[in-house]
Amino acid sequence: MQIKGFEKTSLVDWDGKITSVIFLPFCNFACGFCHSSALVTGWRRLPNLDEREILNFLKEKKGWIDGVVITGGEPTLHGDDLKKFLKKIKKIDLLVKLDTNGSNPDFLAELIEEKLVDYVAMDVKTSREKYFQAVNTKVDIKKIDQSIKLLLKNNIDYEFRTTVVPGIVDESDIKKIGNWIKGTKRYALQQFRNIDVADKKFEKVSPYPREKLEEFASLLKGKIKEIKIRGI
Repeated sequence: MQIKGFEKTSLVDWDGKITSVIFLPFCNFACGFCHSSALVTGWRRLPNLDEREILNFLKEKKGWIDGVVITGGEPTLHGDDLKKFLKKIKKIDLLVKLDTNGSNPDFLAELIEEKLVDYVAMDVKTSREKYFQAVNTKVDIKKIDQSIKLLLKNNIDYEFRTTVVPGIVDESDIKKIGNWIKGTKRYALQQFRNIDVADKKFEKVSPYPREKLEEFASLLKGKIKEIKIRGI
């Protein structure tokens, strides 16, 4: 499997856990506000990291780190290669968190059924009506909906999260997202940063102030059990 980045220790990628983070290339979305464009459009220029060296590191650090975060890009695009790699991590007896955009619900269901992931963090980019505006490509919104329903009904631990980009996510969108994922146990509003973005036009977009994010969070009370604001 192609691995393009490896962060040995992170305290911020899985709440309450010490993890290593593995970055995989490719994505089927083209979000202009993405901070991982090197993994999406520039991955060919990045060297492949040695899978065996990473696994050996994880074995050595077992007992110090709690688990591994698999992110990207969109990890589920790696199919069977990802499955094989996750099986190797589970043999080390480490927890696995998967970051995903939710566009591959059938494969996500397989990973959950085979107990290859312990936690799923799924992006909900914006309301249904504005998804194309957010991801800049054709998207089968039914698949996003299937992934949401899969996590809501499954026993796996999970969260939904939205990067709150002005112009893409507003008060109306927050209300619609709240209805879309109503009953979820955990939802994170993530502050948008206008640096190192894929599309330079987003450098001119000013992030919402803290007060606005807190206002958005208040709109979701009663629909979502736990609401977090990150990045402020």
